[in-house]
Amino acid sequence: MFPPLKNDMKKDRLGLARWLLDPAHPMTSRVAVNRFWQQVFGTGLVKTTEDMGLQGEPPTHQELLDWLAVEFRESGWDVKKLMKLMVMSNTYQQSAKVTADRYAADPGNRYYSRGPRHRLDAEILRDQALYVSGLLVEKTGGPSMKPPQPSGLWEAVGYVSSNTANFKADTGVEKVHRRSLYTFWKRTAPPPQMTAMDAPSRESCTVRRERTNTPLQALLLLNETQYVECARALAQRSMAVPTVDERLKFIVKCVLSREAEAQELSILRSAYEDHLKKYQAQPAEAEKLLTVGESKPDDKLSKPEFATLTMVANIVLNLDEAVTK
Repeated sequence: MFPPLKNDMKKDRLGLARWLLDPAHPMTSRVAVNRFWQQVFGTGLVKTTEDMGLQGEPPTHQELLDWLAVEFRESGWDVKKLMKLMVMSNTYQQSAKVTADRYAADPGNRYYSRGPRHRLDAEILRDQALYVSGLLVEKTGGPSMKPPQPSGLWEAVGYVSSNTANFKADTGVEKVHRRSLYTFWKRTAPPPQMTAMDAPSRESCTVRRERTNTPLQALLLLNETQYVECARALAQRSMAVPTVDERLKFIVKCVLSREAEAQELSILRSAYEDHLKKYQAQPAEAEKLLTVGESKPDDKLSKPEFATLTMVANIVLNLDEAVTK
């Protein structure tokens, strides 16, 4: 099944690398292409991306997998070219809407009767919220950061003498608003905001993540410190425009990358009016909401209105359309 080591391939790591990239090797390019396909479409042509051997599932489109593997190899392993090829295909550019008959014929979308549709990964959800709110620090490199999490999670699994026996969240926007890539990771007690969204523990290599849909995830997106802070920062951005309707449209455009529909605006306007009445009657609650997180709110803005728009931004950030690719 596999080609032998050629005479010029030494039995060392360099020889192994050359063997893996040999044009006669049947697996390397197929495995790589399948993982990129999974990244774009949600599921690989071989669903079991972690096992493309005899115990894994066979590919749904064998000839397509072979063709893409050859294209990838002959392009000089050009990842950018491969990804462009995938996302510009008619298969990818289909609508994700599904009719009853298409769903009955292809419930798992394994035969691509519609465009891909799956929930974003944990890290991307957090980075997206930080980005649309204007809080994301895009600095490259540097030390890890510890975003806020409930206290006491490390105590049960940390050695008393360890420097990770007790969790202490970092402070300062330049630190805690960095990309999720830089999150400090304790494998025996991973960040809860990541694990709730199905991020693996990193105790072993995970090529294919499971995706679940639980009430806990919705509660996290609505209430976790940094998500609430992102909603507040987005609300503050929206208050740069003059009218309520324009502010609601601004929030929707930032998060969903499209114009708000009339029915959506009506619902958001109703939510706005309900929350405004509450915060006008309970100014202390508005002030409490606006102090969440590391970033500082603009004290010059009307606090009841600011808190109200924060709740509206929180709603939009938690729409299915916002958390789904």
